[in-house]
Amino acid sequence: MARQTEMAAASLGLPPTVTACLFDLDGVLTRTAEQHARAWKQVFEERGIPFDAVADYDAYVDGKPRVDGARSFLSARHIDASSEVVDQIAARKDEVFTQIIHRDGVRAYEGSVRYLKAARKAGLRLAVVTSSKHCTQVLKAAGLDGDFDAQVDGNVIAERHLAGKPAPDTYIEAGRMLGVAPDAAAVYEDALAGVEAGRAGRFGLVVGVDRVGQADALRQHGADVVVTDLAELMQPRQ
Repeated sequence: MARQTEMAAASLGLPPTVTACLFDLDGVLTRTAEQHARAWKQVFEERGIPFDAVADYDAYVDGKPRVDGARSFLSARHIDASSEVVDQIAARKDEVFTQIIHRDGVRAYEGSVRYLKAARKAGLRLAVVTSSKHCTQVLKAAGLDGDFDAQVDGNVIAERHLAGKPAPDTYIEAGRMLGVAPDAAAVYEDALAGVEAGRAGRFGLVVGVDRVGQADALRQHGADVVVTDLAELMQPRQ
């Protein structure tokens, strides 16, 4: 059985010691990162603050809880905003994002779905880790509900007072829920803050998923390997 587990891990591009996979949601499993970026852009530009849906999204808000992301971007623009204003921006962003996914729906990345199904078939433990409070809704819309053994989302983060990415707390909590130590788990992230979290938590493997041409930055922030699609990690059985 141990030999079969090692072979299965190898077929998924994993070290033999890895027995669990911890997936970010937006940008890794689903295309909702694009929708989040559009929502942030609309909200900031409603206030007359220019926002680049690629560069600013990746640098300041991707992977972080909404309030942290809003505060990070405003600070980078040297805008002194009260906690009340930051909360208003975060709430408005949530409202706009919800409108977008209701209008446009949610699509999963085909390669990620293939990888997820293969990992499940191989007997690996699976968790989804995201700062979004809409995780359950997004998974259901993408047809991925029921595929995970554990879920750490924005609601869990708030309930358990976990620090958001780039702190490793959310991934460590997911590993705890699965009963595995960090060195026995792989982290899959498209966000710079997310790969930083994986490195900080000393996970067994940190996979950077490059959706927007930032492979070098993902490596610099902590990715052990970078791919443009999770299917690239899959090797045919010998």
